[in-house]
Amino acid sequence: MTQETTGPFERHSIVLVTLGAPREKFWGAILDLSSAGVTLAGIELASFEDSVAMVKGGEAWAPSVVFFPMHRVERMELDTPMGAIPSLAQRFSAQTGVDAVAFLASGTDDAKAGAR
Repeated sequence: MTQETTGPFERHSIVLVTLGAPREKFWGAILDLSSAGVTLAGIELASFEDSVAMVKGGEAWAPSVVFFPMHRVERMELDTPMGAIPSLAQRFSAQTGVDAVAFLASGTDDAKAGAR
């Protein structure tokens, strides 16, 4: 990580990022967060259900590793449950039987290096 973070937006925190120009939303795990931008392993929110179905069906699928410059980031929020509504990570895990954080980190070089 470029810079040590403290607080809720730490490495491997699952977040929803709202981006501008063009407008899109992305769900993933933070790999790096700095003043330059945020690097995530994840998917576009619009592809969430399709991705869950692929993982559940045993199809080969890996999260994208992307960098978004900070000027595009309009909002970043933790993926947390809201009352009785589960978080996306909880939905992913419940539907696939796979831990969301472990799965999102599985495709990154950092995760492979950490497993050594």
